[in-house]
Amino acid sequence: MNRLVPFALLVLLQLAAAVRIPAVTEAAVGRELLSEKDHTYKVDDPVPLWASKVGPFTNPSETYEYYSLPYCQPKDGVKHKLLGMGEVVDANRMASTPYQLQFRKNRNRELICEQLLDGDRLAKFRKAVKEDWYFQMYYDDLPVWGFIGKMEKLFKPGGVTEYKYYLFTHIDFDIKYNDDSVIEINVSTDPQEAVDISDGITDTVKARFTYSVKWTPTATMFEQRLQRYERFPLNPVHLEIHWFSIINSCVTVLLLTGFLATILMRVLKADFIKYNKDDPAMDEEESGWKYVHGDVFRFPPQKNLFCAFVGTGTQLFYLALFIFVLALVGVFYPYNRGALYTALIVLYALTACIAGFAASSYYKQMEGELWVRNILLTCFVYCGPFLIMFAFLNTVAIVYRSTAALPFGTIVIMCLIWSLVTIPLTVFGGIAGKNNRAEFFAPCRTNKYPREIPQLPWYRTTLPQMIMAGFLPFSAIYVELYYIFASVWGHKVYIIWSILAIVYVILIIVTAFITIALTYFQLAVEDHQWWWRSFLCGGSTGIFVYGYCFYYYYARSDMSGFMQTSFFFGYMLMVCYGFFLMLGTVGWRASLMFVRHIYRAIKCE
Repeated sequence: MNRLVPFALLVLLQLAAAVRIPAVTEAAVGRELLSEKDHTYKVDDPVPLWASKVGPFTNPSETYEYYSLPYCQPKDGVKHKLLGMGEVVDANRMASTPYQLQFRKNRNRELICEQLLDGDRLAKFRKAVKEDWYFQMYYDDLPVWGFIGKMEKLFKPGGVTEYKYYLFTHIDFDIKYNDDSVIEINVSTDPQEAVDISDGITDTVKARFTYSVKWTPTATMFEQRLQRYERFPLNPVHLEIHWFSIINSCVTVLLLTGFLATILMRVLKADFIKYNKDDPAMDEEESGWKYVHGDVFRFPPQKNLFCAFVGTGTQLFYLALFIFVLALVGVFYPYNRGALYTALIVLYALTACIAGFAASSYYKQMEGELWVRNILLTCFVYCGPFLIMFAFLNTVAIVYRSTAALPFGTIVIMCLIWSLVTIPLTVFGGIAGKNNRAEFFAPCRTNKYPREIPQLPWYRTTLPQMIMAGFLPFSAIYVELYYIFASVWGHKVYIIWSILAIVYVILIIVTAFITIALTYFQLAVEDHQWWWRSFLCGGSTGIFVYGYCFYYYYARSDMSGFMQTSFFFGYMLMVCYGFFLMLGTVGWRASLMFVRHIYRAIKCE
């Protein structure tokens, strides 16, 4: 049995990283269309153009298969390219197209087909033009976009507004090459050949779908061909303004943090001097954080759930670190289809042992006895809510017949990875943590009965403290959030991973410090129940980020519709929940180190 587990782990990692998963299992795949591996071609070699998806430009999650619109299909039938798991999760569905784009072969006004658009066909195209649909294709792994049509607003006498809808039927492909490699591809449409499909014009429309191909030599090297997407016209990234905004935000936050740190250091220094004096009169006062030393290391209530949260938060912390390492070494280059999703799935499975070890180790140190329940809770504390949310959103996508709905085969593979890799690694990590000989270090003995907490003003209660704790870290990442949202929930490209890594480090530092400061103020008023408070205060930034989601959706984006709304707020809820667990763990670990330090530095009798 012990030999089968590593073997199963190896097999499933190969499935996740290398095995090609069919986007549409019932489609036959032509082997001759799967040859773009070395990206080198000879003159007149066929280079397939793959249609990925179509959908409303303002709703990035609401995507559909290309042939959900009645476009001309290849004469030999539609073939689907086999995709990796990350590509499928990214809602790509590669279907062959009738466009013949042989390497370095020009074409002028080639006819694809003629169609008589009537009834349902006409209604589909009209709906797509009304909602500003776009299409996305890939040519030699290079993405290309275009719009389905255009809408014009006409003002007639009497204040009457009339809308005209035009379907683009001709596409110009402008392709650049260098020696034997494709370097760049651009798509443009000819407005002179747009077909009027407005309401009430006619019941039938005759459309001739044509295309042209022009090849142009370029000096750009193959290794540099993706650099143009960093400043793609649909995805402008103003680097200078971006850098200035981030630096300004970080300097402001660091100055404020340094100011508060200086004050806290001086206050602590005065406390150490006062508490280490042998003054009987001072002992009679019995006020301040020294006098709760007998309760400050009393383990928190619901320590099973607490340790599961800490274990999962630790896993997510290391997961983020590994993702940044891969990003900084150039793994996630622009439009590397699904690479980020594949990395997240595989790394989450591999780091499950960290969650099990951290949760079980702390649970044992806190003298917990139900360690099996603790390990199971660690397995489901994040995956459980995420699976429920995924099931709901995937059902919505299935109802909409969107490519955002994962195929059954992909769901089976992900469930196998979770059940045969993630859960076993969590269990193994939990067993190792249970057998860990480390003991909980407490500088002070814990009293048998807890000390009564004095009546505190409302602003020292949990909720106001969480608001204060979340504001400062959120202000450190506020500027960067817009660029991240515009990339994940829009059509911009995010490439400056170095900035994001810097912001991440600052977020961790600021979260740790602000939680330490609030823990000190809490202990100073003799409130010794700091365990859960420090976790909640550290994780409160996730609540602020979710609040920003509402601002971004209603004020900074044009997203609409039930599917897009449910996807945005549903998946962002899971992301913010992960932020809550990760930053809550950071806040608690920092507070634990701080509390141990200050109570070790004074005499506690």
